[in-house]
Amino acid sequence: MNLKSLLARPFAQVTHNRIRKSAEQAVADQQNIFKQLIRVGSKTLFGKDHDFQSIKSYSDFQAKVPIRDYEQLKSYIELIKQGQHNVLWKGKPIYFAKTSGTTSGVKYIPITKDSIPNHIHTARNALFCYMAQSGNYDFAKGKMIFLSGSPVLERVGDIPTGRLSGIVNHHIPRYLRSNQLPSFETNCIEDWESKLDKIVEETIHRDMSLISGIPPWMQMYFDRLIEKSGKKVGDLFPNFSVMVQGGVNFEPYKAKLYESIGRHVDCIELFPASEGFFAFQDSQSEPGLLLNTNSGIFFEFIPIEELESEHPKRLMLSEVELNKNYALIINSNAGLWGYNIGDTVKFISLKPYKILVTGRTKHFISAFGEHVIGEEVEAAMTKAASEEGVRLVEFTVAPFVSQNQGKSYHEWFVEFESAPKNMDSFALKVDQNLREKNVYYDDLIKGNILEPLKITEIRTHGFIDYMKSIGKLGGQNKVPRLSNHRQIADGLTPFKK
Repeated sequence: MNLKSLLARPFAQVTHNRIRKSAEQAVADQQNIFKQLIRVGSKTLFGKDHDFQSIKSYSDFQAKVPIRDYEQLKSYIELIKQGQHNVLWKGKPIYFAKTSGTTSGVKYIPITKDSIPNHIHTARNALFCYMAQSGNYDFAKGKMIFLSGSPVLERVGDIPTGRLSGIVNHHIPRYLRSNQLPSFETNCIEDWESKLDKIVEETIHRDMSLISGIPPWMQMYFDRLIEKSGKKVGDLFPNFSVMVQGGVNFEPYKAKLYESIGRHVDCIELFPASEGFFAFQDSQSEPGLLLNTNSGIFFEFIPIEELESEHPKRLMLSEVELNKNYALIINSNAGLWGYNIGDTVKFISLKPYKILVTGRTKHFISAFGEHVIGEEVEAAMTKAASEEGVRLVEFTVAPFVSQNQGKSYHEWFVEFESAPKNMDSFALKVDQNLREKNVYYDDLIKGNILEPLKITEIRTHGFIDYMKSIGKLGGQNKVPRLSNHRQIADGLTPFKK
């Protein structure tokens, strides 16, 4: 055990014990954060516009502060970009995290002096919890790679601005810098494929012990390593023992990633976003992600069926129930108020509060009233693939609305690494799995309103080529699992097998 591994041991134990204790008082911590946010927020423009001075309770807050998305908060962001202070939070942000929007194009998410520890410390806490639980401290002496966006920052309204992963790169502790790969120069390469080639060149002969990134981009890295070396990743890196992933549901990628590695490595799942670091896997033996209840964020939860209503029911942490889908709403010391981040979660434990990320609020299919969500299509596909021994690369789902020629159906665009022997039989199995998950979809099939789903096979590297064609290859970009429109489906048409 080298010095870094040795020093990590007491810090890991202390951190793990602190997090366990904090998890036991999550509701009290949330109440304290709420009060602190209102106290500081009352001195801001937003707080004055929403009469924070008169807020004495959560019900007062609900009455004063509506649920917003970025579009509805944008006017305040513009004031910050113009140089105004004390707009959403005290002072002005130290960064803008630049991320892709929907209708607005680019979004500029504020990160403040008070909120940056949420991003940095949570990632550290996840690793320390893993160390304390597993007893694996040795990976700290090896090389670690964080597949991330460029750390090069521009200035917007005189505020340093860039991808969250690039911003975080500037805050990696000094003691980890000597372990970190790739080099800063390589990380600055914007073109993903060029960057990937350089990353492979810099890491292929190094002692990699931890690899981190979004699963589809980790898979591209693994594919290149195997192509260059002729070895499984686990053979190429004998001391590789920890894989850190997040950003998308791991299950559809899991089998292929582990097949590429060729042996077991421990996996840590994270739930970060530009708006905050919300949860992380704190145990290798228990499912779910521990909600980050004491890190500057006051959480609210809206039952997914009420999200589109004029006055949706808003719940505090103490009011949530098990196994129900909620839209995740945050109020934070970054100055985000009643902010709908666009993710849905469900609780699988209330002691402690543990969640699964189930999808996106805007990523669903309800073209025929079925409201199929990401969790359901992923479960349906994963189960069928496992039973049939099929390996997937990527997939997405869109509605096909018939124009008076036959019935409508769900169209699944799938890139296989190993395709099923009988595609029609496999499609029926996926369809049956989805019917078992979603009663409304089942009713539409039973009522002969919809035909069973159809699979359109995408050629090898088709999804990569599609992402390249729309300028979103690499980094934190990912293909939505499903859409209520045909935009992605039409974009994939040139890449059919």
